[in-house]
Formats: sequence, C-alpha cells, structure tokens
Amino acid sequence: MICKLVKVNISEKEILHRLLQYSLFEESETDLNEMDDTAVFEYKYFDSYFTDATREAYFVKSAENKLLGFAMINTYMKKSPKGHSIAEFMIIPKYRRKKIGKQAAFEIFNSHKGFWEISPSLGSEKAYLFWKNVIGNYTSYNYRYEDGIFIFNLGE
Repeated sequence: MICKLVKVNISEKEILHRLLQYSLFEESETDLNEMDDTAVFEYKYFDSYFTDATREAYFVKSAENKLLGFAMINTYMKKSPKGHSIAEFMIIPKYRRKKIGKQAAFEIFNSHKGFWEISPSLGSEKAYLFWKNVIGNYTSYNYRYEDGIFIFNLGE
C-alpha cells in the first residue's frame, strides 16, 4: 500500500486530537501516562502545532485518502544544536507491518534534511525496534543511539 503525508489543517484539529488520544492511550502501557478525570490524556503542546512554525503535524493517508495514522514533528532537540525531532508518530494498528510507517518516516526525512533526533516511546520495545529498523535502513546504519535517542544527520 502506498501512503502519503498530508499537512493537518486547523479545521482538522479535532481529528488529529482523537488520533493522538489513541496513541497516548497505547503508550500509557509503558510510559505511565495518566488520563484526567474526563478520560483525556493531556498533551501540553498540542495547540502549538497550529500556531508555532517550529511544529508540524501530518496525517498519513492512503492514495485513496483513507486515514492511516499521523506524525507530529518539531525542532526541539536534546543532543544536537538544531534539527528536527519526531514528537509523535502512529500508524493505526490495522495498517501496521505493511511498511506504511516506514514509507511515512522516509517521506518526512526526505522533506526535512539536517540533524534528527527520535526518542521511541519510553519502555516500548516495539517502538524502539521500529525506529532502529527505519533509521538504519534510511541512513545505512549511520546513526548513534544515546540516552534513549536515535541521532543522525541527513545533510543539508
């Protein structure tokens, strides 16, 4: 299945928020994130993805525009002076293991050169193995893994 990235418009903000809630729920098994009394997982910077030029949100869609997942990226780095970081990334479970996540990640990397940092979901072996495989394939294993962060440079 071929996928594409589509920038999230402000009119689609609630759709992204619902997808993010599924992702945060799934991650709560390993990162101990807690939902509030209204059954919502807080995401401090969510609104910034619609007001801050250093943050971008994309839907991952099929060629037929079927929603397959999402990606949220920003420029907040921990180990590098500047670059990009994947803040959130999720492919709907039904579409996993079909190389859609890999395609989406490659498209993101192709459109944002320079330094990258990716921190797999805390405690998730699946997330760690996914990113190790994707980054390894994209960079020909030219990366380092330090303090729970994959670090690599895609040039300018």
